[in-house]
Amino acid sequence: MYKKLLIIGLLLIPCVFVNAQATATSAPASDPNAPVMAFDTKDHDFGTFEQDGNGTYLFLFTNTGKEPLVIKEAHGSCGCTIPKWPHDPISPGQKDTIKVTYDTHRVGDFHKTVTITSNAKESPVVLSIHGKVTAKPAVPSFPTDPGNNTSGAPFSSNWDNH
Repeated sequence: MYKKLLIIGLLLIPCVFVNAQATATSAPASDPNAPVMAFDTKDHDFGTFEQDGNGTYLFLFTNTGKEPLVIKEAHGSCGCTIPKWPHDPISPGQKDTIKVTYDTHRVGDFHKTVTITSNAKESPVVLSIHGKVTAKPAVPSFPTDPGNNTSGAPFSSNWDNH
C-alpha cells in the first residue's frame, strides 16, 4: 500500500508543476477599456549629421484608450541612448512625448531602440532611431597665421623674444 501511494504521489508532482506553468504563462484576457499608446511614428531617421550635433527626438503619442496610461519603464538598447518619459498617468485623449537622446559624439552609422513598458494593450512597444554621424573637420588648436586668427584673441609671435 505504501509503495502504491508513493508511485501515485511521484506521478502527480510533475502534473502539478506542468499545470502551474500553463497557468502562469496564459495571456490575460484583453481589457477593452485598457489604455492605448498611439504613436505618430515609432521610427525616426536622423539622416547624416556632424559629430556632436542634435541627437534628440521627441516621439509624440496619444492615449486613445479609455483608462489612464502609466508608463512603467523605458530603456535604451545601450548606454548611448537615453529615454525620458512622463511619470504621471496620461489621461484618455491626452498627448505626451517620449524624449530619446543619442550620444552624437560617437562617429558612424547607428541603429538604436528604446523599449517602453506600460499598462497599455500593446506592451512593450519598441521605438527606433537611426542615422549616421560624421566626424567634425579637424581644426588647429592654435592659429599659426596672424591673418587667419578668427578667435578674436590678439596674435603674438614674439614669445621667444623675452
